[in-house]
This record gives sequence, C-alpha cells and structure tokens, in this order.
Amino acid sequence: MKVKINRNAAKALKKIMADEGAAAEGKLFRVFVTSVHGDHAHYDLSLDTPTENDEVVKTDKDIDFILDKNDEYLDGVWIQFFQVPKEEWLITNPAKGGHHHHH
Repeated sequence: MKVKINRNAAKALKKIMADEGAAAEGKLFRVFVTSVHGDHAHYDLSLDTPTENDEVVKTDKDIDFILDKNDEYLDGVWIQFFQVPKEEWLITNPAKGGHHHHH
C-alpha cells in the first residue's frame, strides 16, 4: 500500500503530534474512509495504534500512516495541506475517482 503526502501536510501533522505530547506517544496517524459513494470515498485522519488488520506505511516525509489492509480505497491515498487561500486538508485517492475530503 502507498501513501503520498505533501511537505505542508507533513509539517502540520508533525506539529499536531508535538502539540498532543504524551497523548500521542506510541501513536501514528490513521487514514480511514468515512463514506463511499459509488466509485469514490471520503477520508479523514486520526491518531491511533495499529491492529493486526493494519499496515504501517512509510512516506518520504518521515511520517508513517496506519491503513486498513482490507480497504481498497486507502491504497494510493494522497494527503495534502494548503494554507492559501485558506487552511484546509485535502485527502484524495487519484486511483479511486479522485474525490476528496476537506478536513
């Protein structure tokens, strides 16, 4: 499974981890599907610990993510964070219809 993340998103997630302090100890960000509509899904993020149904996926930005191995909509997910024109998260999977979720 693969996860792509832009530099701004990695920076923002590292700050969230630092702000959470002890509460984030031993946890990683989980990408999960909130709903599926036809050929596309909506996504979100949360801090969590992996289970036996998960795969921990490394990225080139020193952030690891938890993905449910059994959810086809998660393979190839792209996590972006933009600051202009406003702060917003954009989580898409170009291989699965490219639909996104603004977080």
